[in-house]
Amino acid sequence: MQGSEELNSWREELASLVEDTGIPFTGDGIGILTPESTTTEPPLFESVETEATSSVESESFQDQIKGFAKAWAELMTELGRGCNDVVQQTLLTEDSYIVKKTRGPLNQVSEKLRFLNEFLPEDRNPVHAWSVIFFVFILALAALSENRYYSNLQTVKKVYIHPPSAVRVLLPDGRYMAYREVGVPADKARFSLVTPHGFLSSRLAGIPGVKVSLLEEYGIRLITYDLPGFGESDPHPNRSLSSSALDMSYLAEAVGVKGKFWVLGYSSGSMHAWAALKYIPNRVVGAAMFAPWINPYESSMTKEERSGTWKNWTRKRKFLYYLARRFPKFLGSLYRRTFLSGKHGQINKWLSLSLGKKDITLVKTSDFEEFWHRDVEESIRQGKTKPFIEEAVLQVSNWGFNLMDLQVQRKCQRKGIFPWLPFMYGEAECHLTGFLGPIHIWQGMDDMVVPPSMTDYIARVLPNTVIHRLPEEGHFSYFFLCNECHKQIFSTLFGNPQGPLDTVDVAPIKENGEDESTKADSAIGI
Repeated sequence: MQGSEELNSWREELASLVEDTGIPFTGDGIGILTPESTTTEPPLFESVETEATSSVESESFQDQIKGFAKAWAELMTELGRGCNDVVQQTLLTEDSYIVKKTRGPLNQVSEKLRFLNEFLPEDRNPVHAWSVIFFVFILALAALSENRYYSNLQTVKKVYIHPPSAVRVLLPDGRYMAYREVGVPADKARFSLVTPHGFLSSRLAGIPGVKVSLLEEYGIRLITYDLPGFGESDPHPNRSLSSSALDMSYLAEAVGVKGKFWVLGYSSGSMHAWAALKYIPNRVVGAAMFAPWINPYESSMTKEERSGTWKNWTRKRKFLYYLARRFPKFLGSLYRRTFLSGKHGQINKWLSLSLGKKDITLVKTSDFEEFWHRDVEESIRQGKTKPFIEEAVLQVSNWGFNLMDLQVQRKCQRKGIFPWLPFMYGEAECHLTGFLGPIHIWQGMDDMVVPPSMTDYIARVLPNTVIHRLPEEGHFSYFFLCNECHKQIFSTLFGNPQGPLDTVDVAPIKENGEDESTKADSAIGI
């Protein structure tokens, strides 16, 4: 009895400390489980957890995405309204700097364009209508740009390696060289013209677009060949310009060239033509050069000649020459990303060329593109970077000779123990040195690939060279796909067309003899 009284007094004290909340207090124990409370009814937290789990399971992933998107849209809408309010209250008020500066010009433009509102429906607000039109215009431009981008991607042409088709000759060192003949046959050739190709080219180049009928009209046998490692020619283990000249001599002998032949060099292919004039002058009757290449690091160039050579080249092209001169191995990765990538590209981008007006017009034509693609496909047939690196290194390294060595000079030598005492001996024996045959150079004055300053250097060190300066012509425009230009070239080199040889009446040219030396002396004015 005493215990129940103590319990009641404790409850009364607790009730006096807690404010009356309107909730009747029954006096049941808090947090104490009685035997009656251990029924099968589940606990409160268990029931809540069960209800949440069932609601999550009933909500699909699609409903969650929709809810998230709806919430995000509402958030962006509120953000846009907030930004709009900020702009309206700060930037577009009557006293703002932007409104003061733009109000006048905008009013003038609005007055001038107000007549356009007549084309709108009467029930349309001009501000709203023109905003929609401007937005649609921007979308249309974006769509057109996208379509143009994808159309450019679709026009990328893949490289196709054609089946082998070249005729090959066996050289003395066991290598095979691929070549191609165009024009009159060997027994009727009035003139034999041997043509080495340049960088990223092949035996298919020769004189681009020359007509067989024109070659027959002048009695020309045009012989082109693949440099070592290019096209279908075997690589050379130790290639140099002297070995290139010997290859040319071996080829001429193998294909039955009787006597001397003309050599034609275009662009960087002229390196091999210069080498022929130096190392096998007894086989060459004359040379025709088109935008001839010289080493841009040539020490004997004047300051003006060197400056004129480098000024129009792109930075990337200058960097490629630096790599070829200092770190040639790095060129391989660059070549594999461009012309060895298996896809065709533009010649000016692949070779980092600056082009003049006529060249830009020419390279965009379908005829040039078709020729260029086929020539590149043949050039990279073997898929190796080594021959291209070798060719790039030859362009900027020491050739083993100087162009001054080709200058015609008369050297006299006295025989005896004391040759410096001329009164003790008779007349000295004199002979000519250098290349004795004619050299013709055609140079476009708008050429930014091989600039005219290189030809100026050649004209200075080889004063007997005949220079044909071509106003407004570029690097490709005069030499490529121009029948009238080819006719002018042949007329300059060979005179009036006489057709193929009559083998009964005409004898082949002798390699050595008084007649040849007399003809060479008269050609150089000695």
